[in-house]
Amino acid sequence: MNAEALSLVARARVHAALGDPARLAIVDALTLGDASPGEISVALGIPTNLVAHHVKVLQDAGLLARTRSEGDRRRTYLRLVPGMLSALTAPGLAGAERVVFVCTHNSARSQLAAALWRDRIGGTVTSAGTHPAPRVHPRAVRVAHDHGLALDPTGTHHVEDVVHDGDLIIAVCDNAHEDLTGDVRPRLHWSVPDPARVDTDAAFEAAYTDLADRIDRIAPVLTTGADHD
Repeated sequence: MNAEALSLVARARVHAALGDPARLAIVDALTLGDASPGEISVALGIPTNLVAHHVKVLQDAGLLARTRSEGDRRRTYLRLVPGMLSALTAPGLAGAERVVFVCTHNSARSQLAAALWRDRIGGTVTSAGTHPAPRVHPRAVRVAHDHGLALDPTGTHHVEDVVHDGDLIIAVCDNAHEDLTGDVRPRLHWSVPDPARVDTDAAFEAAYTDLADRIDRIAPVLTTGADHD
């Protein structure tokens, strides 16, 4: 079994251990400080025999560790194992020197995604289209401005003129994801509906919100990448 599979097994074991409300309450109680099993029993109103059972499950999953009191040597304290809860996140995403967002016309979704990435994560980022339009959609320019971002209304580009080896390519529309099957292949695909199909302010706002949520979600798992601003 490879290292990635072992990691999945370990994460699944932790998730299973946290699947009981009492065990989750114990972990919550230990998030800010250590406690003895007796103190946990009193604080949570759980019988001591059940506390012992739940603590064993949490220990077996690697979440908890015991330390003996330096005062009363008969007493033990429970503490969370550093890093175990954060390890529940998805595996890290290796970054790149540059991020390129791609959609069909490079007139809305890819433009907004690049502006959001630049603002929230930093580093070198750009956008392109498989069939670029002559200009950025006015509603995309407007929604970006409403959120404090700037788009160049004439700044559209063809993917073949933009993408370099080593770029992290993210397709933000289904057509681009399905069209790019050669050497230029997206590493990630975000299925964001085309706001131009509806062509309302609400549709462009929804696309902006979708992209912002995805970028906020990916930021914590970036393990390496461009020099951030």
